[in-house]
Parts: sequence; C-alpha cells; structure tokens
Amino acid sequence: MDASETLRDEVTLQEQADVLVVEECDGNNEEEHKKLIPHDMYYSYEELCSRPFITADSNIPQNLLHLSHSFGYDCGRRGNLQLLDEHTLAFIAGNLLILLDVHTKEQCYIRSSSGGGIGAIMTHPSKQYFAVAEKGRQPNIIIYEYPSLRPYRILRGGTGSTYSYMDFNRDGSLLASVGGAPDYMLTLWDWRQEQVTLCNKAFAQDVYRATFSPDCVGQLTTSGSGHIRFWKMASTFTGLKLQGLLGSFGKTTVTDIEGYVELPDGKVVSGSEWGNMLLWEGGLIKVEICRKGRRTCHSGTIYQFNLDEGELMTIGSDGVVRSWNLETIDTADAVDESGLFETEPMNEITVGRNVSLYSMVKSSIPETSNWFAQDSKGSIWKLDLSFSNITQDPKCLFSFHAGAIQGMDVSESSHLMATTALDSSVRVFDFLSKKELTISRFNQGGTTLTWASDTLNSAGGLLVVGFDDGVVRLLELYNPQSLHMVAGRTRSGDAELRLRQALKPHNATVTAIAYERSRKIMATGSADSTVFFFAVGETYEPIGFVTVPGPVQGLEWSPQSHEKNTLLIFCQNGHVVEVQCPDPGAQTGGNTFQLSGLPTMHFYFRSIKSRIKRDAEVALRQARKEKKKKEREERLKKLLEQKPDATEEELHEKEEEEDEEEVELPPLYIPSQPSPLHCGFYSTPGSFWLSMGGYDSGYLYHCKFSEEQIQDPLERKDEPFFFLPVHDTDHNPILTITFNSSRQLLLCGMEDGSIRAYPVQASDHQLSSMQAYWALSVHDNQYGRVCHLRFSFDDMFVLTAGEDGNIFSFSCLPEEELQKAMQLKHAKVPSPRVGLELEKAAQDIEDPSAYSIETAKQKLELDRMHKEAEERKQERRKKLAELQSRFQALLEQNQSLPEHIRLHRSEFELDTRFHEEIERQTEERVMEVRNELAWEEEKHRIGLKKLQTMFWESVVQDTVTVYAFKNGHKISNYRLLALPAIQMHLHQHGTVASQSANVEQEHWRNKAQPGKEASNISLQDELVTDSMMQSGRMQSGSRKLGNREAEKLRKAAEKAEKARAMIEKRKKEWAELYASKPSEDYEDPKDVEAIRLAKEKMGDFKLKSAKDFTVPEHLRMNVDKKRVQLVELEKKIFEMKSEMNSRVMALRDSKVEIVSQLHAKLEQLQAIQQHLPPEKRHPLPAVPVLMPEEMPERKHRYTRATLERYAALRAKMASTGLDEQQNGENILELLEQEMQDTHTEAQSTHMEDEGVETVSQKQEEELTELEKEMREVEETKNLYQQDKLLKQQMEEAMWRFDAELRVLRHEKQELDVYMKLADLRHVTLFEELLLLKEFEKREDILQERLSTYIQEEQEIRAKMHECKNQMEQKKRDILRLQGKEKTLTATFQASLGENNKFEEFLTRVFKKKIKRTKKKETRGGEGDDVTDDEDDSDEDSDEESDRDNDEDYDDSETGAPLDDSVCPPNCDPKLFDNTLRLREHHLDVEEQLQEEIKIVDSLKKECDTLAKKEKIVQINRKAAEGDLELINREKQQRLNEVDVVVPLRLHQIEYVNDGLLPGKLDSALILNTADLQRLQKRLKELKEEKTEQRELYKQAKQQHVQLRHDLKDMEARTKESEVRCEQLMLMKFGKLVELEVLQTLSGNRKVEEMRQEVRERDAKNTQELKHWEAKVTEAREALTEVTKQNTERLRNMNSLLSQKKALDDQLNSQQRKTVGQFQGRLVEKQELQRLQRLVEAQAQDIEALSDEIRALSRKDGHILPPLDPVPPPIPAPPHRHTASNSGVQRKLNLSSKAVK
Repeated sequence: MDASETLRDEVTLQEQADVLVVEECDGNNEEEHKKLIPHDMYYSYEELCSRPFITADSNIPQNLLHLSHSFGYDCGRRGNLQLLDEHTLAFIAGNLLILLDVHTKEQCYIRSSSGGGIGAIMTHPSKQYFAVAEKGRQPNIIIYEYPSLRPYRILRGGTGSTYSYMDFNRDGSLLASVGGAPDYMLTLWDWRQEQVTLCNKAFAQDVYRATFSPDCVGQLTTSGSGHIRFWKMASTFTGLKLQGLLGSFGKTTVTDIEGYVELPDGKVVSGSEWGNMLLWEGGLIKVEICRKGRRTCHSGTIYQFNLDEGELMTIGSDGVVRSWNLETIDTADAVDESGLFETEPMNEITVGRNVSLYSMVKSSIPETSNWFAQDSKGSIWKLDLSFSNITQDPKCLFSFHAGAIQGMDVSESSHLMATTALDSSVRVFDFLSKKELTISRFNQGGTTLTWASDTLNSAGGLLVVGFDDGVVRLLELYNPQSLHMVAGRTRSGDAELRLRQALKPHNATVTAIAYERSRKIMATGSADSTVFFFAVGETYEPIGFVTVPGPVQGLEWSPQSHEKNTLLIFCQNGHVVEVQCPDPGAQTGGNTFQLSGLPTMHFYFRSIKSRIKRDAEVALRQARKEKKKKEREERLKKLLEQKPDATEEELHEKEEEEDEEEVELPPLYIPSQPSPLHCGFYSTPGSFWLSMGGYDSGYLYHCKFSEEQIQDPLERKDEPFFFLPVHDTDHNPILTITFNSSRQLLLCGMEDGSIRAYPVQASDHQLSSMQAYWALSVHDNQYGRVCHLRFSFDDMFVLTAGEDGNIFSFSCLPEEELQKAMQLKHAKVPSPRVGLELEKAAQDIEDPSAYSIETAKQKLELDRMHKEAEERKQERRKKLAELQSRFQALLEQNQSLPEHIRLHRSEFELDTRFHEEIERQTEERVMEVRNELAWEEEKHRIGLKKLQTMFWESVVQDTVTVYAFKNGHKISNYRLLALPAIQMHLHQHGTVASQSANVEQEHWRNKAQPGKEASNISLQDELVTDSMMQSGRMQSGSRKLGNREAEKLRKAAEKAEKARAMIEKRKKEWAELYASKPSEDYEDPKDVEAIRLAKEKMGDFKLKSAKDFTVPEHLRMNVDKKRVQLVELEKKIFEMKSEMNSRVMALRDSKVEIVSQLHAKLEQLQAIQQHLPPEKRHPLPAVPVLMPEEMPERKHRYTRATLERYAALRAKMASTGLDEQQNGENILELLEQEMQDTHTEAQSTHMEDEGVETVSQKQEEELTELEKEMREVEETKNLYQQDKLLKQQMEEAMWRFDAELRVLRHEKQELDVYMKLADLRHVTLFEELLLLKEFEKREDILQERLSTYIQEEQEIRAKMHECKNQMEQKKRDILRLQGKEKTLTATFQASLGENNKFEEFLTRVFKKKIKRTKKKETRGGEGDDVTDDEDDSDEDSDEESDRDNDEDYDDSETGAPLDDSVCPPNCDPKLFDNTLRLREHHLDVEEQLQEEIKIVDSLKKECDTLAKKEKIVQINRKAAEGDLELINREKQQRLNEVDVVVPLRLHQIEYVNDGLLPGKLDSALILNTADLQRLQKRLKELKEEKTEQRELYKQAKQQHVQLRHDLKDMEARTKESEVRCEQLMLMKFGKLVELEVLQTLSGNRKVEEMRQEVRERDAKNTQELKHWEAKVTEAREALTEVTKQNTERLRNMNSLLSQKKALDDQLNSQQRKTVGQFQGRLVEKQELQRLQRLVEAQAQDIEALSDEIRALSRKDGHILPPLDPVPPPIPAPPHRHTASNSGVQRKLNLSSKAVK
C-alpha cells in the first residue's frame, strides 16, 4: 500500500451526514429540474436586487438616497479583481459589485440580491458571463450575462452563510464554489441547468481557493488555513463521488496556503507563508524550492501562481513578480536531507516600494502580456510581463485608501470631502465631480480628521488631522492654479495640501478633534486618556490638558443654545466627562500644561438593560394575568349558568386546574466588563444621549450628570434616566449619529455596514419622534462597520466611510433633479492665502518618538534643573582643587624642613575615620564591580568549560609521537575521541521487542477462565438440591451425639475430605495429562524449529542482485540494525586503537624512564671523569631530550613566569606591528623555544664550570709516587667504569629501546592496514545507513501497520478463544440445568405416588407458567442470608397464561372448577406446598436455562463476527506483508548498488577466461575462503545427516506401527474394565453410581442423630419387651392352670351338651327340615365376607413390610419409625371399608416414596 493511500482522507461521519443531506437536496433538485432550462431564459434584475428597508405604514420614500459614486476599494479581500473585457474591471465594494472602465473611469453598479453582501466573483472563460456569490442566510450565486448585465442563472443551496471562492473549469461547463464558516462546503454546479453535480465538505477551517485542474479532467484543488487538499471526481458503484486527499506536510512546517497552480502532469506547486514554493506529488511534499544560498523565493507569502507560455509566474507580498522555468520546477528533487531544491528565477520585476500584490488577472486581448494586479496597499496596477527590451514600467491605474477609513469630514462651504486612514495618507475628494483632487502621505497613519470652520479660514481650506503617533497636523488646502508663479515651482493638479503647523499634544493615538462653538479653542482627544486644548490663531498655541478616566472615543462642544460653553468627552469604557471651556489666555506657567482648576462633571454608565427586560417581562406577565383573569371570570360566569347549583369548592377546583406555575423572573445582570461606548450627543444642558455596544446595545440611553460629584469618578455608577429602544439593534449597535442642518433627519451608521435614516422633529430633544426609519445595506456586513457619516454643507449629499475601506457618496435627489439643482459640475477649491508662495514650509514632526508638548515642557524644566546642579558642582570642584593644591604645597614645605621638626604624615590626618571610611567605600566599590562583572566572569567560565568539553575532554587520547634514540624512526599513537553516549546506548540495546511480543503472547495465552456465571449457577444448583433434600426429609429434633459417634463422624468427614482432595488431585493430573496430549496434527517443536531454521538458512538460491530475490527475515536490515553495526565497528576500532595506544604510551613511559636513567648515568660519568685526566676522558654523550610531540600534555602547564613572558612577547609583537604568522611561528612556539634554550645553556654552563673547576684543582695539586701509583690504579678502575657506563649501559639501553620501537612500528603498520579496511567498511556502512534512512519512513509506516494487524489478529484470536471457552462452559451449564430440570420433574412424580386422585391437578399446578417478580438480592452484614422477595403465585399469576395454557379442572364430587392457587379439599396440604416449592425451583431452572441459551446464541454471533473480522485482518496483514516485502526488495536492490571496496591480490582471483585475467570483474563473485571451505565441508555433513535421518525415519515408522497395536490392545482392555465395573456396581448398589460421590460421602450429623435416637429407642423397647415377656410367661402359666380346669369343665360340659344335642336333635328334627335351609345360607355369606377383609388387610401389611425391608436394605436409605399395626377389621359398610383401605394404601405409598 502506498504512503499516499494511508494519508487518504476518507469522509468523516460529519462529512457523510453533510453529503447525505446534499444528496437528498440533489434528488429534490433533480425532480424539480427534470425539465431543462431554456438557454434564452433570463431573470429580472429589478426583482432580484435588494431594496431599502422601510418601516411599515411610514411615509418615508423608498428613493430617499441615491448612490452617486464609490471612492474606495476593498483591497484586502482575496481575489477582488476580475477582468470582464479589455477595458472593464470588476471588484466588490460592500453590497455592490462595481464595474470600472479603465479608460473613462466611469463606474457601473450591481447591488447584492440578499442585502447581506457579496462573497466572491469570478468571470467565465468566454468572458460572456460572470458569477456573483453572495453572503447572508442561504445565499445564492447569480450568473450575469455580459455586457447586458441581465441575471442569467441563479444557483441555490450551495452553502449556509457565505461563499469564499468560485472557479469555472476550462470549458466553462462546471462551476466550483466553496462556502465559508460553518459548513465550508465544496459544491460543483451544472450552472446552466442550476443543478448541483457533486458536493462535499472541503475542510474544517477556512478555505481560500478552489480551482479546477486545466489539464487533468475531473481533478480539483482546494487550499486554505493550514491545509491543501486534492480532489478527484471518481465513479463508484453508487455513482459519481468527490474523493479528497489531504496533503501531508511531513517534516515541513504546516503553513497557510494562499496560492497554488496545477501542473500539466498532475503535480501541484503551492506557496508558503515564509516565501518558498512547495512541490506536491501524491499528496506529499516532494521538495521545497528556494533560491540559491537558501534564500526564499519571495520575501513573504506567495499569493498567486500562473502558468503562461511555459513559464511559472509567482506574485508575493513583497511586490515582486518572478517567472520560473516550468521544466526545472516540475523535475525538481531534493539533493540532501534538508529537502530543499535551489534554483533562480528566469525573470523578475519589482512593481514598487510599499507594494503587496494580492492577485493578478491577464488582459483579454490576444497575444498580449499585460496583466492587472490587485495591490493590498490600495492600488490597481497594470503590468507588462513580457520581460523583453521594450517592457514598459509598471503603471498605477488607480489608488485608494488601504484598510479601514479612520477619519472623514466635509467642507462647510463646498462639495469637498477629506479622508485619512492608517496607510499614512490624507486624500481630498470632489464628490460632485466624482474624482480625487489631491493626496498627501506621511510617515504615520492617520486616525481622525476634522475640517475647520470657514470662520477660521475664510477660504475654508484648513484640515486638522490626527495621527497614531500623537501628532496633530494642520493642513491647508488650496488651488495651485491661483498662486503667483515663483521660480522653481510648477503648477500641477486642481488642489494641493500644504503643512501649516505640526503639533504633538499626545503620546498615543489621536482619536477625536473638535472646535469650540466660537471657533477660538480646539480640543484634541487621545487614547492616552487626555484632552488637550489649543488657542486658535495664525499659529495654534497650547493652553493645557485634562485627564479623563479612559481612552477618548469622541468630543462634542455644547451648541449655541446652551448657556455654558462646555466640552462633552466620551470615553470608550463608558465614562462621560463634561469640562468647562478654558480661558484661551489662562496658560499655565509652571512645569506642566495640566489644567487643574476647570469645573468638571463625571458620569459612569451603569447597565440597565437587564432591568429593562425584567420590567418588560413583569409588564407582560401582568397583562397575561389580567387577560387570564377576565377569561376566568367569563368561564365562571358560563359555568354558573350551566350549573346553577355548583358549590364554591367545585369552582375553585376548576380554577386550580387551570392555574399554571409561574416561572421565576430572570435575575438582574451587570456585565463584568463595561460595555463599549460608541457615540453620544448633547440633548439639553447637562443631559446627553449615549449609544452603547456589547451587552447594552439595542437602546439609546438618555443620561444626565448627577449633582453629587464628590465621589471618585472611577467608583461612580450612574444610570440613565430614560431609554429609547431601537429596532433590531441588540447585536447591531449604532456606531455614529449625525443630523442634517435642519435637525429633521437623523442618520445612523450601524455595525453591520448599513445606514439608517430617522425622520425627527428639530426641537425633539427626547427623540420621541424617532420611530420609523429607512435602512440600506451599503458596506460589507461582516467587517464594514460604518464609523463615519456626514451630510454635505447643503444637505444634498450623504457621505459614508467604513472599515472595509469603501467610501460612498449618496445624493438626496435623483440624478436628473440633482443636475438641475447643481449648476456647477465640480466643487470649488479654496484659493490660497496671500503671500503663501513666499512662506517657508512649516517644520514637520517626523520622528515617532519625538517629545509631546507636555513632555517637552517637562524636559526643558528638567534640563534647566540639571544645568543649575552642574554649575553648582563645577564651583565646588574648583574650590576642592584649590584646597588640594594648598595641601600639596604644605606637604612639600614640611618635607623641606629638618627631620627633628618635620611633622609625621599621620599628623596631617585630622581624623583616621576619614581614611577608614574611604577604604570601606573603596572595598564596597570593588565588591560592586565584582558583582557587576560576575555575569561576565560566569559567562567566560562557562564558555571555557564548553570549549574544554568540546575540544579537550572529548579527546580520550591526543597524538603522541615517540622518537628513536639512534635513528629517525618514530611511532605515533592514534588520536582517539570518546564514543558518543548514544552509541553506547545502542550497543547495550537488547531485544526488547521480542520480549514484549513474548509477554503479549503469554498474556493472551493466560486468559482468565470464565467462572463467575458458572459458579453462580452451581451455587444455585446446590441451593436447589439442598432445599429439595430438606423438603423430603422427616423433621426430627436435634440430639447430641456421644463422644464415640462424634469421633466416628469426624473421622468420616476427614476421610471424605481426603478422598475429595485425592479426587481433585487426580482430576488435575488427568487435566494436565490431557492438556499435554498432542493433537492429531501435533508436530515436535524441535522439528518445527529445525524446519524453520532450514527454511531461513536455505534461502531461495538466488543472488542478492536478482530482482526476485526474497530477503530472509533474519537478513532484513533497517536503520537500527545498521546503526548497531556501525556502533559495533566503531567500538571495535576504538578498542584496537586503544590497545595500540596503550602500548605506544608504555613505550613512551619507558623512554622517559630511560632518559631519567641516562641523566643519572651521566651524572655518575661526570663524577668518574672528575678523577680522570682530560686526555683520557671520553666526550660526554648527548643526553636525549624529550621532544614536545612526545609530551603534549606539557603544553598546558604554565607558571606565573610563563604568563609574564607570554605577555611581554605579545606586547613586543604588538609594538612592532607584526602578526603572529608573519615570522612563521606563533608566540607559544617562541616561548617554548626560549625555555628549551635556557635549559640547554644552563646545563652546558654547569658542565663547563665543573670541568674548569676540576682542572684548576688538579693543576694545583702536587702528588707523591705512592699517591701517583694509587691514582693510576684508581684511574684504571675509573676508565673501566667509564667504558661500562658509556657502552654497556647507556648505549645498550638506547639500542634496546630502538629495537622495541621498530617492532612496535611494524605492528602498527599492519594495524594501520586493518584500520584503513575498517574505515572503508565504515564508509560502506554509513552509505548503507543513509540509504536505509530514505526507506525508514515508509518502512516504519508499513511495519507499524503490520504490527497493528498482527496485534489485532492476536486480540481477535484471544477473544475467539475466550468466546469458545465461554460457549463450552455455557453448554456444560445448559446440560447441568437440563439434568436438574429432569431431576425436579422426577422428584415431583415421585411425590405424587401411584393412583393419586389429584395427580392431574397437581401436575397442572407444577407446570403452570406464572408471572413472577425478579429476585432482589439484599446483602447485609456478615452472616446475613440472601433473601428473595417473592410474591405468592395466586397474587402474581398471569390470567392470560391461565386462559391460554391451562384447562379447567372440575372436582369429581361437586363438579365445580378448582382454583389452582388454593389447595383443594381432601388434598394433602404438605403435598400441595411441596408442589408449589418444586414449581418455583422448576421455574428458576427454566429461567436460567433460557438465559444461558440466549448467552450461547450471543456468543455464537460474536464468534461469527470475530471470524469475519479475523479474515479481513488476515487479508490486510498479508497485504501489508507483501508491501513490506516489496520495500525490502527495493531496499536490497538499492543496497546492492552501494560500492564496496575489497582489496585483492592476484593469487586470490580465480576468475579467468582462457587462462587470462579479464579486464573487468563486473560479473565476478567475491567469496571468503573460509566461507567457501565451510560450505564444502557442510556438503559432506549434509550427506551424512541425510543418511542418519533416513535411518531415524525407518525406526520411527516401525515404532509408530507398534504403538498403534498397543493402543488398540489398551482400548480393548479399558472397555472390558468398564463393563466389569458396571456389572459390579449393579450387583452391589443396584444401579450405576459415581464412585467419586461414594468416596466423598461424609457423615451426616442429622442422620447420625436419628440413628442415635433409633438405638436409644431400641434399647428402651428391648427392656420393656423383656418386662412384658416375663408377664406373658406368668400369664401363660396361669392360663395353663385355668385351661386345665376349663378343659375339665369343658369335658363335663361336652358330655352334657352332647346329651342335650341328641335330645334337641330329636325334638327339633322337624323344624330343621323347614327353616334350616334359609339360615344356613346367610351365615355362610357373612363368614365369607369377613375372611375376604382379613386377607386384604394381611396383604397390605405384607406389602408395607416388604417396602420397609427394601428401604432398609439400601446404604443411603433413611430409617423411618415402625408403622402402626393395622387394626383388626371392623365390620363396616363396604364403601367405608374401601375408603379406609385406600387411605392406608396412600399413606404407605407416601412413606415408601419419602424413603426413596
């Protein structure tokens, strides 16, 4: 992906919204314009142009004012000059478009249609049309036909408030417009059909220009504040769209771009604020273009570019037009890192001084080089840009004021107008003949102007102008044609301005000038808060000044109708001051002109606007209340008529319903910053009107001075006593007010550039008649504030001047009537005074820093005081000199006296304290001087430290040269500089990136396991299970267990806990085992790493110079890696040089030691030679002296003597006039040479003295024979020692040193070769580094993008992994909940039992869906339980659910429907409550299940979304990797082009052709011998490794087959073990159970307590049973005896009965035959029924006992108390007996189910 694509500015959300809105508008426009607009359709100008606003129902005529002429030019507006034909120019002036004829200077006007001003103009390429873009709310663009000036087309809806620029394309079919704030909309129009083609938001800041490319169709460019944007009309699947590419400045400073030009090849050249040109290509700055020596192309902003005949022309704010070679600019490219390209212009022309060109248009005449230029300094120029020998000089066609008009006034006797502005000019116009008469320029800008009264100058030609430097100039206007001819003067023009007098009363800008009503005094006001008064005469004399509380805004003298002559001073900060007129003759005579005795009145405006609004709101509310009260009374009246019997309470209730809550009144607001005061005027004595701005605008305030003037003026707070609201001025205040001569018409200049006319009554000082008005937009509505408004002396004209630089004259009569009324065609210019031509020119004040009148007077007074003080000082100095001379004479006289009568010097001191005081003062002065020089001292100290740091401390080791003793061999060390700290930092840089990547991967790998929701579910499951278990248990009282049972229970719990821990450990081990189990596609990491390394090392077997060579990952090079290589190389060079330097320094140290030893040996030799005769003495060897090169550190050692000698040498050379270099050596070398000569001379002198002394001593001695013999022996010994010292020790030491030096020198030469090679390597690395820096930016962008994609992919994978884990967890939770649901259903079915009468009803209750409130968990303190606030099912049941899902259940007995919220009769309440409780749990489980299913669905969607994102990211990542690969290939190709120096010998070259060495080695390949040998060796190793790998593969294959067989056997054994385990479970437990659950079963205390109770009851029952068994035995024995007796009696009885029976049989034989048959049948039937009941009861007992046996046979069965014995059957009706049996059966069934 190209870098430009990364900078492509896609449409933002806001821009998309704007585009959608505009597209909707386009759709509507298309529907409206389906019918094409005819080519000959025109609009009516009279219907389009804006009209004056007139108050409704007023008699003000619409044509109150008629535009007469425009004298200004808005030269500061961008592109405000267009050419319609060869002699007509067009420019904007406020709400007018002016068409100016260049030759006749006639003007034609086109008014704005909106009345909001005109934003931009542009001519059609054919010159047949021109477009006018307006301002205002939803402004239009009107296309006018030229020269008919008929409106041809109207373009609507292109922007919201204003247009800033327009441009036609080359063929003129499209128009591009750019809006201003706030939308900045770029719109393309099919202007002939009035349709929007395309639109888009151009930028978020001001856009200055928008143009079509003349050569590239469909391309546009926009520029503005801090940006440039390149647009393209692109076809997309949704249609034609505008796509914008925002230009990136990169390293170039962001600048506002005023001008640019599109080149034919698509590039763009733009300007900059600093004057250089920027060449854009692909949205990036290719190069910055400047002039030679890096001078800017222009001195300031470049405003416009033009392509003309193969040349590029530029115009700038410096007033110069330059032409450049287009081909040079187009092909420019940077040559270094500065990004600059230097070139010179082909031609240039300087228009003039103080010229700032803003725009240019070319003449429409074919084959012409004339251009018309807009000068922002107020001119329109005609330029000849042919750049030939006949090129004409620039010609100024028109000259205007530049910038806002600061002052304007009219003559009181003629149709003359004078203006001034900050462009330092004063101009006089004849608005009757519509021309400019004269102009005068000064050094400073004008700020105010007043035309003096005719009473002061009979000719009426005196102008008083104030300037921004505080100067007031009196200018005299006269007609030069009336002057007498004077030698040296020529008459030119109709009028001239001559300086009459220059005054400087102020130190700041002069803001107002006013003449007193009798014209004897002139007052000037200034921004320095002073008002100065002058006496009017032939020369204006200063009277004095007063100070006011703020900058002066305006001055007004009281009119003739007022009794007092006062001056009203208006200050900008809201202060108003009234000052009594000073006496012209009462000039102050002190050292100041300030007037202190003038009566003064102060007024400080206090805001009342908020109170006005509050009072208006109160009145409005009161009116509403009155209206509502009347309406309420009417309604009550109607209500009473409708309901005569209505009570008062009902009526009051109706009223209360209708009452509305009253909103609180807004608080009073006083602005923290006082509102600015714009203007004011007198009404009555002591009263005045004010127009305020800011918050207080919207009213005219009538004010008066308070009688209490004691308070400080700055603390006053005065309020107006009356106010007059002015329509539509809340945000458009009145800036200036003027009356006509009859005071019947009041004109107001507004802030929005409009003027208003109010008809008023002449005597209406309260302005009560100021109601209706006439308003017209004249100046620019945004910045054309009307600050000056004047009537002509005859009220026939109205003159306006605004801050937009425009000056308009309006006539109060139509043109025809005006020509009839005015007989003169031009205004009368005043005649000159008599003798004017002979007068000398007045002295002007040209220095802006000149003293003002007040300052000059104070300066004169101060100079006078200084002069007097200096005179007094001179007198005292003279007296002091006389005293000093007398004292000196006394000292000389005392010195001439004898010593015994001479006075001591101390006796002349009158007091020692004088001397001490002088010394103290001297010390203080010394300290003061030191303190004054402390900064300089510190500065030089820091400078010295910086120099040492830069040039000395950075040197690790300086160059040291060591010389040999005997020969000229020498060796020098390397001059080493310290390694920069950044290099050391790079050297220590580690693999932080890889570590961070590993950490990140580990982070994603160790994601937290989801467990919160699962834990919540498991917790709820446990709660449900516990509640179910509790509901099924039999409640029993708690009982304490015995110690044995408790211990047994504790051991069982410990055993269960150990088993649980063992199970958890086993699970963990199994989890680890399964986690470590490799997947089916598992690969050994070692094998993967080996394969990766093999792929990386293998390469693609191409040369690096191949175009398709793919750079391996480990060989890719970037700036950081290359910089590390550089640092490593520099460090290695540094280490090797340091090692050699240490050896050289060690050699130097050894030489120093040898020299010191030689000196010692020399001394020994001298001592020995003292005992030898001179003829036997060998000449003393010259002791080697260390050269300065060997001890460079001594250069920096100095003593005071050295410094003194240095100063002497320097003074000597300075006195001779010679420089240091003239004699070939500097002062330091001379000083060093002198020191060496001195040392040598001293040494030789010492030796000669010693020798002479020795000889003299020997000559004096006389020896005996023995002494001579002893002397000979000693002489022989000394000769031996002399030879030994000379030859063996001194010469040998020097020879050994020379040998070591030669060896080290040879090693250093070899090291020099290596260092040269290292330097060559360093150069190569540096070139590669520079090359890599060119790719760094692009590579960093791509690498950052790739890293972003990789990180995003890892994050997506981590999220997918987490999402899948959550899905698995949720699926397990769903399975657990489904199992719980089945368990609850089974529990419910078990609780019903068999043949339950209410089974259907309870099932319906269990399955019923009820509406329940959500459970609210309330967490209290420790030990609080989680409580669920649930409502009963009967209260929260859903009736609709009952109707839809349930059926009515009828009672079998009564037939009435049963309520499922109430337990029915004959139903077990416990069973019903248990059913409700199970239903609650069932509903909880269902809710959790539904929630889990929803979560799973959302997780699936999230996984799908992440999978799609992953695919997109993978595609982007692959694309980024491809782009990065392309960059690396390009980088490798560029690196291949870098030349590498490799020194070779002939035997190293094996590249020969036919046994000959070729002439060029371009196609040769250079290899390192060691690398070649390593590769050959590696070939053999690879063959061996291949054989080993094959063997390993065979073994692995066999092992794999064996392992598969083992796996099958293990699976079969595992299956058999599982089957056997299940069988054993069924045999032992009767069902499949979980062994882990059995192992973790711990003792249940409740069960143990019940078992303990059972055991106690068994013991008690056993005792009782034994007791009853004993009783039974006794009873049995008694029964036996009684039985025996009874048997005996029965036997007797039997015999008697048998006898009786025989008799009865005989007696009743006959009866038996008759009735015996019926009675026998009845008895048999009863007996049969009794036996059947007995059998049924026994069967029930058997079944109950069987159930109990089965329950007791289980391990986990609960032991229940024995059942009550079944009572013997009682004869009863059959139906009762059946019911009883069924109840017993139901009871047994419930008991058995509970046991289960």
